[in-house]
Amino acid sequence: MVTALSTNKAASVYARLDQEKSFFQDQPTEQTEFDFESKKAFCSQMLVSGTRLAQLTQKRPSVRFNRMSSHIPTSTDQEYDPIITKIAKYSVDNKIKLTDVAYETAHYALLDTLGCAVLALRHPEAVKHLGPIIPGTVVPHHSSVNVPGTQYEVDPVRGAWNNTTLIRWLDYNDTFLAKEFGHPSDNFGALLAASQYLNKNRKYSVSVSQSGNPPLTVRDVLQYGIKAYEIQGQLSIDNSLNRLGIDHVFFVKLASTATVTAMMGGDIEQVSAAISNAIVDNGPMRTYRHFPNTGERKSWAAADAASRAVNFAMMHVKGERGYPSVVSTKGWGYKDVVLKGQEFGLERDLGSYIMENVLFKISYPAEFHGQTAVEMSIKIHDLLNKEKPGWTEEDIKEVRFNTHEAAMRIIDKRGPLTNYADRDHCIQYMSAVGLLFGRLVAESYADEFAAANPSIDRLREKMTISEHKPYSVDYLDPEKRSQASDVQVFFKDGYTTPIFKAEYPVGHRLRRQEGIPLLVEKFQNNVATRYPTAHAKRIIDLCLNREKLLSTEVDEFMRMWVI
Repeated sequence: MVTALSTNKAASVYARLDQEKSFFQDQPTEQTEFDFESKKAFCSQMLVSGTRLAQLTQKRPSVRFNRMSSHIPTSTDQEYDPIITKIAKYSVDNKIKLTDVAYETAHYALLDTLGCAVLALRHPEAVKHLGPIIPGTVVPHHSSVNVPGTQYEVDPVRGAWNNTTLIRWLDYNDTFLAKEFGHPSDNFGALLAASQYLNKNRKYSVSVSQSGNPPLTVRDVLQYGIKAYEIQGQLSIDNSLNRLGIDHVFFVKLASTATVTAMMGGDIEQVSAAISNAIVDNGPMRTYRHFPNTGERKSWAAADAASRAVNFAMMHVKGERGYPSVVSTKGWGYKDVVLKGQEFGLERDLGSYIMENVLFKISYPAEFHGQTAVEMSIKIHDLLNKEKPGWTEEDIKEVRFNTHEAAMRIIDKRGPLTNYADRDHCIQYMSAVGLLFGRLVAESYADEFAAANPSIDRLREKMTISEHKPYSVDYLDPEKRSQASDVQVFFKDGYTTPIFKAEYPVGHRLRRQEGIPLLVEKFQNNVATRYPTAHAKRIIDLCLNREKLLSTEVDEFMRMWVI
């Protein structure tokens, strides 16, 4: 005899079939028509015959009827999409050869990342995003992570948020530019939170410490950092999210999810499952990066991605299921829904190319596409002070720029600039400040500074910017990755400066020898803004002793950064 429970379930499935039929009949598809009537007849027959429909409806809680099949396979029934498997295998492979150059560069990248983080603490708009979600929340010591430059102890998910907010706030951390743009050191926010949490758990929690896992060192963080850089950067080489209106922090989410899950001991299946959930998330729109909606979200968007990544990792090492064909599923997968049928590319072998070629923002806290333009503007400022003493913006007739297509598309802004976030993504504003004042610092973007110096906006109105095709070609050349710009100033009295041109900013791989001493100086100056002299010296001395630093356990290292 059919139970009331199974009868209700059969009726529910019957009703769902009617709903799905109505839905799918409205959807464009080339697939074979779904046989709803036969399935309805089957359900009716089950009601009559007394078959235990509960076996069907309870076997897989996630089952839903769709246009392809009444059975949705679990992770163990399907192979993951190749791009997911490729990333997962790379993330868990501890035998893969990462170059000495990559580790050396990663060392400086970590220092620069933490220096940028503590410098951001001077800005109240950044600080208001820190701490636990609920003020006063106390996290057990064995599960808490420290936020650099503060006394906060938060959970690892919130730790990733706090870390990455500080890292990203001033737009002063490193960059990699290709079809997509991004800041790979955003991943350190998640990696530092997760590794600190794991170490403290292993030391202070009996159930975890008995696992026998050795404590993670700074070298381990650099290893996973190199991999996170590689994942995000190689995805950026092959895919342009910005042309789809999607923000690049989606690739931060993917890279951090993969590497943090691997760091937490996830195997290929668990890492693959975690990546698949991150892909289901997709990324946010770029709305907050462009006029007329430019706003502070661009400074915490990566923090949102990093915290989601740690959350996914913690879920999936406990066995959360994945979605193997999240990329390729016809009609519902990432390829069709987001990429509009284009391939989700990851063509090259994964190694350490991105870390070796990362771009450091050494001289100016400015969107990287404008770095060479700012550098040349400051050189012209110095020239004018020698050749035309007492010059002002009123004497200038025109400032002429040539640059590459990506800079034109991302930071060529006309009209009013309403806030800090607007100004630090405007090539005209950045260059005008450099030309007028001979320097560009974070405070140059403040409302107060802009209001006190109306000559900046007047000079912006005299600027013309054009794309120079060879610069655009070299921008995408994997052997060059140039950031070329040239600048020339024309005066009303007929005086004209020479054309000042730079192909590579000082943070480029081809200017490493020149750049690293300046990067170390930047790090030292940033640390000094937050800590008393003796405390700052302890941090700097350890950080510049690479051998000692790399062998330091992560939780001990991060404890040094507590104010």
